Amino acid sequence: MVKLNKIYTRTGDKGETALGDGTRLPKHAPRVSAYGEIDETNAVVGLAIVALAAKGEPTTDMVQTLTRIQNDLFDLGADLCTPETQSDASAPALRITPAQVTALEQDIDHLNADLDPLTSFVLPGGTAAAAHLHHARTVARRAERMMTSLATQEAINPQALNYINRLSDLLFVMARCANNGSAGDVLWTPGENR
Repeated sequence: MVKLNKIYTRTGDKGETALGDGTRLPKHAPRVSAYGEIDETNAVVGLAIVALAAKGEPTTDMVQTLTRIQNDLFDLGADLCTPETQSDASAPALRITPAQVTALEQDIDHLNADLDPLTSFVLPGGTAAAAHLHHARTVARRAERMMTSLATQEAINPQALNYINRLSDLLFVMARCANNGSAGDVLWTPGENR
């Protein structure tokens, strides 16, 4: 359980922050940047939830799924915040699990089953909810790029990479669902404005 009595601590005033294992790093370090991108992903998912909730039914299931995902994104941030070298058996680090990745895959399969097959790339737009979901997808992809860059320098949980990759796929499928079951998708027409 997290308990925060004071919001500011002044410990980061010199441009450093503490990881989950107590190690201090510059706030621009790749690991800190990676979990910062996850935090931004979570915030944009929140915007998508608000837009979907405003639409009402039939988006209730997607709102519940995205709310679960927001919690998972905190798990992912905690995973990235604690280096893989941590070995305190009395307080094991919180890590993304295969079950969390599988849940995303099941969500994708469930939602995609009713969508028309794609014949072109989809432009990020349509309804406001779809636009927010596409925005969340692109922020998740940026987080993934930061995480894969980090993985070339330090060990990270492979399930964390699997999770963020599946999440962006799910957000794409959700955006299509939010476009009236893909009927409102805006499709790319290559070279249309030449």
